[in-house]
Amino acid sequence: MNKKTIAGIAALALAGIAALWMCLSAIARTTYGGYNALRVVIDAGHGGIDGGVSGVTTGTKESDINLEIALFLQEELEDAGVEVTLTRKTQAGLYGTTARYFKRRDMEKRREIIEKTAPHAVVSVHQNFFADRSKRGATVFFRRGDGSGEALAMAIQSQFNGFEGTPSARTPLIGDYYMLNCTAYPSVIVECGFLSNPDDEALAVSEAYRRTAAERIARGVLSFLAKNVSS
Repeated sequence: MNKKTIAGIAALALAGIAALWMCLSAIARTTYGGYNALRVVIDAGHGGIDGGVSGVTTGTKESDINLEIALFLQEELEDAGVEVTLTRKTQAGLYGTTARYFKRRDMEKRREIIEKTAPHAVVSVHQNFFADRSKRGATVFFRRGDGSGEALAMAIQSQFNGFEGTPSARTPLIGDYYMLNCTAYPSVIVECGFLSNPDDEALAVSEAYRRTAAERIARGVLSFLAKNVSS
């Protein structure tokens, strides 16, 4: 393939991405059900005294990684004209007090935020951990019977497959988790990698990979919105 052909293909690809951005921005400026058209809730998993899992080498807390990816994801989606609501904007949790049942209060607060927002998609950002340290890569989960959630999960999973340790044929998995079950809105959990795997951990602690993970999630979300939300 000569240089002129390669340049032509690259130009077409860039034009396609630009067209998708313009389409989504146009939808976002219209109204849908009385709200701005495109609304996404980003949930940074854990927070506060609930640090989630920790890296096997550095001890970095999952909650901190989740938050930074969530903030980068917010930037990506807002740049495309999507209205974004974060469940958690700081390192703190949402439980108010560490008294008994703090985890329940934290999760219920996240549900309240989702219900109030009435989003077209919910993305909960997490990091995985497994006894077998050879396991690597991103895995997306959706609720059983949630066709829209499955479509969202597939759109995001496809952006990670074949990239940095994620098998090219990995498919989204059904998950039975609170963040998937607490509302009827299309919801996914994105486990961006395994903190039990030293290679995945080395990626997760770098700002460059956190930005890249956010970009890939954003592409999947935008693809889902473009195909599933009409103006």
